[in-house]
Amino acid sequence: MTNTVEGAVSQVQEMFTTTPEWVTTAQEMLAQFGLKIVAAILVFVIGRWVAKQLRTLLRKTLESAKVDAAIVGFTSSLAHAAFMVFVVLAALGQIGVQTTSFIAVLGAAGLAVGLALQGSLANFAAGVLVLLFRPFKVGDFVEGAGATGVVKEIHIFTTTITTPDNKRVIIPNAKMMGDNIINYSSEGTRRLDLTASISYGDSIDTAKAALMDEIMKEARVLKDPAPFVGVSSMSDSSIDLAVRPWVNAADYWPVFFALNEAIKKRLEAEGLTIPFPQRDVHLYQHNAE
Repeated sequence: MTNTVEGAVSQVQEMFTTTPEWVTTAQEMLAQFGLKIVAAILVFVIGRWVAKQLRTLLRKTLESAKVDAAIVGFTSSLAHAAFMVFVVLAALGQIGVQTTSFIAVLGAAGLAVGLALQGSLANFAAGVLVLLFRPFKVGDFVEGAGATGVVKEIHIFTTTITTPDNKRVIIPNAKMMGDNIINYSSEGTRRLDLTASISYGDSIDTAKAALMDEIMKEARVLKDPAPFVGVSSMSDSSIDLAVRPWVNAADYWPVFFALNEAIKKRLEAEGLTIPFPQRDVHLYQHNAE
């Protein structure tokens, strides 16, 4: 009986003094991966904080530059998401996960999406450039992408223009930024390029004085820069006079039509001839023998 009791006590002592195998395995794994897990958590926490700070900094920078609110929100969110992807990959790398395959998958997915949406991405990039560099703004009279009119709306992907005959033209931003843009409103003033023609038998001095007088009568013509009248060419049937007054951009078309009418009436009142193309035809009689 005594031997049995002693044996049981010995087994109990051995049970408490001998470390189980699973505990040993857990200790080894903790020693091997514990620091890596802690490092991964630190990388994720610190990276997440840095991502938030960068998003806030980017948002404030764009807002201070008076960038469109849609661009600010989209750009800051996109930058935050991209940085968080980098943080997650860095954290996984700390615990020994091979991130090469993840990067390859993300790269392939990004390439596929880029090829599928290359037109939309090009329009988006061009829209960002329009809103950042402002080659034109809402209300400007512009010419671009084969259309001419007043800019009504500027969106991320498209620009809307209303033509002088009240047609709405919606232009993809990539096409708008891919060619020359003529902004007639950006400088505030514009020069009218008019032409008045007189015959070769008329006095150039009389015509120039009459034209300058009509220009100065128009109250919307600017004194500075000073208007100009001079001979631009000697055509086959006429002497062409260049009439170059300056006006405010908003007055361009009203003054254009008003001066054309006034010039026609003044030339007639001065007795000056407004020539038209003509040809002299000489007829010769041939007597047949």
